[in-house]
Amino acid sequence: MLDLTIHPEVVESNARYCREKGITLPTFAMMRDPSQIPGRVKETLQKTGLWDVSPANLYRVTWKNEPQDHGGLFGGVNHFVVGPELSGVRARIVVLVGRWFPTGAHKVGAAYGCLVPRLVTGQFNPQTTKAVWPSTGNYCRGGAYLASLLACSSVAILPEGMSRERFEWLRTVAGEIIPTPGTEANVKEIFDKCAELAASGQDLRIFNQFDELGNALWHHEVTGPAVEELLGTLTSGRQGLKAFVAASGSAGTLGAGYYLKKRFPQAKLAVAEALQCPTLSRSGYGDHRIEGIGDKHVPWIHDAKETDFVIAIDDEIPMRLLRLFNDHVGRHALTDAGVAADLTGRLDLFGISGLANLTAAIKLAKYLEMDENDVIVTVATDSMDLYRSRMHELAVARGAYSGHQAIRDLELLASLGIDHVKELGYYDRKAIHHLKYFTWVEQQGKSIDELNNQWSKHDDYWTETFNQTPAIDRLIQEFNERTWGNPL
Repeated sequence: MLDLTIHPEVVESNARYCREKGITLPTFAMMRDPSQIPGRVKETLQKTGLWDVSPANLYRVTWKNEPQDHGGLFGGVNHFVVGPELSGVRARIVVLVGRWFPTGAHKVGAAYGCLVPRLVTGQFNPQTTKAVWPSTGNYCRGGAYLASLLACSSVAILPEGMSRERFEWLRTVAGEIIPTPGTEANVKEIFDKCAELAASGQDLRIFNQFDELGNALWHHEVTGPAVEELLGTLTSGRQGLKAFVAASGSAGTLGAGYYLKKRFPQAKLAVAEALQCPTLSRSGYGDHRIEGIGDKHVPWIHDAKETDFVIAIDDEIPMRLLRLFNDHVGRHALTDAGVAADLTGRLDLFGISGLANLTAAIKLAKYLEMDENDVIVTVATDSMDLYRSRMHELAVARGAYSGHQAIRDLELLASLGIDHVKELGYYDRKAIHHLKYFTWVEQQGKSIDELNNQWSKHDDYWTETFNQTPAIDRLIQEFNERTWGNPL
């Protein structure tokens, strides 16, 4: 469970500070249903850019922002549907779009779920304590952005090999940026840097997305209900959700899958990872190019008992789809192949990890022999806004994109099979759970009793965690009352 112990003096100090900064906080209920957001906040948002460092943008930590860069309010869940003309499968693949969050990625929501419970309980003091955000990319961007809204010091930690765009934007909001050796798979190096900082004697709080239950909680309570609501508009008279697919990464997004399995008992949860680093499927290791899905370990917040499939994706596939979906030559080839112009024009909403998720969804649809009555949901965490430099690098390495290459990439997409799709039995799941021991108990000092409870007292452990949302919302409401003298 999240620690909700109250530190009254710090809470009062935080409330005064937020009053001075003009900051109020949305509840989880507001993030699910923005119609509850106060009218005065909406008035401010109509004059505010999506990425502006404005406290009002805390209320845009939702899947329901209007898809525009300035002045938008709220609508339905941002998504699009990939049909058989592109996917080659009969099932509908519904893609949640992270592009329309502040920072251009839904990870700002995960950061909110980790930071705000600490702020409203007084466990974090933005006036004195530095917020440290270890990540393989988008989470530290979201955390640094939130810290900037609070006008507090922050440290963003991410591998040095991440895309140039991540570092360029981070320099505008983060107090300090620490690049660690390696790329997506080098998470241990990030943890080592956190340990070094923790031992430095500085006043800091490390918000480690890989072990912060608030990460999974946010997705369970916001992303999961967003998918459920969306399905209500898409599946009238149909069987409904067949599967939810998300890359492992920090395992936070999988929280939505746990929620959905309760609402749709027939649904499966599939976790994607890189074939070049098959930690979940083969207890393996390695390096890969699927940016943002840190691995070589099992995150503490991954509920292995609820995981039905692991799908290993060759990183060459999303890199080739990146060019097919975004180069004008590739888009012409897609149109010639029968893909609707409306869908082709939205393919830049996929970042690299989103393309890996799409690939995994297609492979799972083929494995389970899904038909037109089935819906599979996945996530485009970010968009091409963060990967233009990768397109340039591919052009330098491989030459200009040609019609011949586009045809080959269309054939690659059509030929995706069921290789490296692993359906997990009871002891397969337990083996994944056991891998946590080596990272979290031996290296990071977690309790062996808590590790065992995650499995042996599974329902109590995870249900008690996800049932904390009403208590957190009450704390947020009380904090807003202290800040402004009346509830929002």
